[in-house]
Amino acid sequence: MATVDYRSLAGDILQGVGGESNIASATHCATRLRLKLRDDSKADQAAIEKLPGVITVMKAGGQFQVVIGNNVPSVYAELGKITKLTDDDAEAGDEPVSHGNLFNRFIDLIASIFSPVIWPLAAAGLLKAFLSMATQFGWLDPASQTNVILAATADAIFYFLPVFLAVTAAKRFKTNQFTSMAIAGALVYPSIVALAAQAEPVNFAGIPMVMMNYTSSVLPIIVAVWLQGYAERFLTRVLPSAIRNFTTPLLTLLVMVPLVLLTVGPVTTFAAQGLSAGINAAFTFAPWLAGAVMGGFWQVFVLFGLHWGLVPGMLNEISTQGYSLLMGPLLAAVLSQAAATLAVLFRTRNKARRAVAGPAALSGFLAGITEPAIYGVNLPLKKPFYFGIAGGVIGGAIAAAGGSGATAFVFPSLLGLPAFSQVGNFGLQLLGTGAAVVVAFTLTFFFGPREEAVAAAPDAGTPVPEAVSGAPASASSGPTTAAATAAGTVDIVAPVAGRAVALADVQDKVFASGAMGRGLGIIPADGHIYSPITGTIKAAMKTGHAFGIKSEDGVEVLVHIGIDTVQLQGRGFEAAVTRGQQVRAGDLLAVVDLALVAEAGHDTTTLVMVTNTAQLGSVDPVDGGTLAQGDTAITVRL
Repeated sequence: MATVDYRSLAGDILQGVGGESNIASATHCATRLRLKLRDDSKADQAAIEKLPGVITVMKAGGQFQVVIGNNVPSVYAELGKITKLTDDDAEAGDEPVSHGNLFNRFIDLIASIFSPVIWPLAAAGLLKAFLSMATQFGWLDPASQTNVILAATADAIFYFLPVFLAVTAAKRFKTNQFTSMAIAGALVYPSIVALAAQAEPVNFAGIPMVMMNYTSSVLPIIVAVWLQGYAERFLTRVLPSAIRNFTTPLLTLLVMVPLVLLTVGPVTTFAAQGLSAGINAAFTFAPWLAGAVMGGFWQVFVLFGLHWGLVPGMLNEISTQGYSLLMGPLLAAVLSQAAATLAVLFRTRNKARRAVAGPAALSGFLAGITEPAIYGVNLPLKKPFYFGIAGGVIGGAIAAAGGSGATAFVFPSLLGLPAFSQVGNFGLQLLGTGAAVVVAFTLTFFFGPREEAVAAAPDAGTPVPEAVSGAPASASSGPTTAAATAAGTVDIVAPVAGRAVALADVQDKVFASGAMGRGLGIIPADGHIYSPITGTIKAAMKTGHAFGIKSEDGVEVLVHIGIDTVQLQGRGFEAAVTRGQQVRAGDLLAVVDLALVAEAGHDTTTLVMVTNTAQLGSVDPVDGGTLAQGDTAITVRL
């Protein structure tokens, strides 16, 4: 299989089933490419079965299933490059489905969209920190052309952040990335920015428009690209093919840019104005309460773009009275998130996470640039973000209680500390900021997720591989039994307690035929599925129903929970591991609701198969009987 040209194979399969127009949908599970065909008679099953890399073809569940084996993700990826059929969100197989609440799923979405740009953000944040130091200590003239050029280099990615996010969001939502970039470019176009800054009313075709500044914003472009996906799919269906290629982006741009400006701007602006009025009112009767809100939730306001309603108030305070009380709690807000990131740096064993956390914490402390810390570390891990909020609440309340404020509009940071030293009780400002840092760091260090070291997947696309938060990858969540290797023998243990059944008796003809390798089925007694071998997770289906594990000895094991359970789209399954993670025999792989699977009409038999049987000396499953989790189920001789 190693010599198979996956691009050619994907093209041959596409041709064999009658072309893209004959495919209604395409997904994949752990071993097969699953196609829903519009007309089965157009598919040449015999020709496809003869293709190098194809094990067999079967029709089941209304699907044309091309069995490829462990390399099916590669074929599926190539199919996505030559068609518009694939859907990474449906069955990409890289990470488990998020089963958390709506807010957690939202955080996961934001973090995934930011992942590809974390390194440039971290680099730009460090550059801003060094430039701030250079100008503050007199090493570089702030008015020099050198500083102008370097400042532009550092600021550009933050200013044009919507354009960068347009690319990653387009990949996430399956839209044309260049159309997405054009939408983002319109939002940060100089004349649009100027309209947001002017006092005169703005209208579009006679419709009053409330403008906001979209530079450095996050949510507006993500929402726009999400809606763009619906618009493009609709237009692709209804437009004649002769004009579709240029008419689809034309109509999408004409609709989406005014729509975003007419909707996102007013909603965000009115919400920000209401928030600003409430916080300003709180400063008059309960400064500590206003400080707690500003200190704790400033980063949340930034995330939703609500901070733009507070910035004008800050600037107005500075221009009229020489200082801004609204800015007083921001030092605690920013440094608490930086402190949480610093704690992750010391706590995590994930080298990739540490590589981001170090510069992110430094840019947060020195320059007040928190995007790398928030989007590359704290938000993906969730708890550090929450602990940063907790520290900000405490520190902001203390600072505001002392009447602290800022005499200049600076990034809240250690280098910007002099701007906070001349208003109110500076001692309480330092005490509050220190408390915020200590609380956020301590909570994260002792109670945050301790990610284990993970091996990067061969084709990982993001710089920060995810590990399971809060659960050590190397610690078993259930009974542990190490798979033994002695004198060229490897024992593969039962991943779940239950009754063993011969592979030939499994109700799936591909597995039963042995085409995927030798193994056995286990009718599970409970829904906790553990790793049958020590090794690296090479495949973790997003639906949580199948996992591929490769041992250091080169034994490749497939654990497939239930028959045709991919059709449940993750319902009833909760994965506990991700691709690239190292596991020991007995570590928890997934939890499955067996009752739900059975009620949906699916066989719950869990398959344990050695998929590279042909490359090994022998593979001998046990001969039936009842197994306890951890009992030897298959003996492999290398």
